[in-house]
Amino acid sequence: MLIRRGIAPCRNADPGRAVAIGNFDGLHLGHQAILAELRERGLESRLPTAVVCFEPQPKEYFQPAAAPARLMRLRDKAAGIAEAGIDELRVLRFDARLAGFEAQAFMDRVLTGALRARQVVIGEGFRFGKARGGDIESLSHAGFAVHAVPPRLHGGEPVSSTRVRAALAAGRLDEARALLGRDYRISGRVIEGERLGRRLGFRTANLRLQRRVSPVAGIFAVRVSGPGLDRHGGIASVGTRPTVGGCGWLLEVHLFDYDGDLYGALLDVDFIARLRDEVRFDSVEAMTAQMNDDARLARQLLAHD
Repeated sequence: MLIRRGIAPCRNADPGRAVAIGNFDGLHLGHQAILAELRERGLESRLPTAVVCFEPQPKEYFQPAAAPARLMRLRDKAAGIAEAGIDELRVLRFDARLAGFEAQAFMDRVLTGALRARQVVIGEGFRFGKARGGDIESLSHAGFAVHAVPPRLHGGEPVSSTRVRAALAAGRLDEARALLGRDYRISGRVIEGERLGRRLGFRTANLRLQRRVSPVAGIFAVRVSGPGLDRHGGIASVGTRPTVGGCGWLLEVHLFDYDGDLYGALLDVDFIARLRDEVRFDSVEAMTAQMNDDARLARQLLAHD
């Protein structure tokens, strides 16, 4: 899949595209339905397909301190969109200039000028442009063939990134799995740690979370994939490590019955079950005893996964 940034005008010989617009944070079942529709429209019209998304996401620009936790990084979003069979990802920098585009300017500069969009696929209720002034009717009046995808429902309510975040924050991983159509995953590269886990008998692979706040926190049973690993069972901690004076969000993963070298490896960590909150212990010894209890419970849960 081709990844491009910005809204440079396309060439005159450009054949045009079938385009979908949105944040696509999490790539939940609703997003998957939009991507499937986009792929179908592209095949039908014999046009390449493109997804338009924004960095930072609009809420992160307008309310940086109150913006919701991201479900996935741009790198992982791009990988998921590529797996869905989309030809191009167009990443637009959301800044004061783009935020100031009226709906007509967005259609002229982005959809027509940069992408030469012929077909536009959006979710029902999608709005765009300054003060959210653009909608399905705006696109239709501008001459685009518009396809509005109805929301996917779970439990009688629309699937949304907001619902996924709420389920993850509450530790309802089964609900999050139903909304996403898969286990919730965090991917990252293993970094050098302080080697405290090795001294405690729990060697860990440490993944720095490149985000202001994590959508999950606590202790989890997980499955890990990466070089030489295929859904290998383990236990993970997501938090700030208050007992040992940690700072900043860190994902620490202990793989059961594994002693390989993972430094620098890119790992996919799938969250299977939440065990408990992260807490501050009075001593390292108390923390180690609890870690042993957590590991026993995680093994039991994964045995039935």
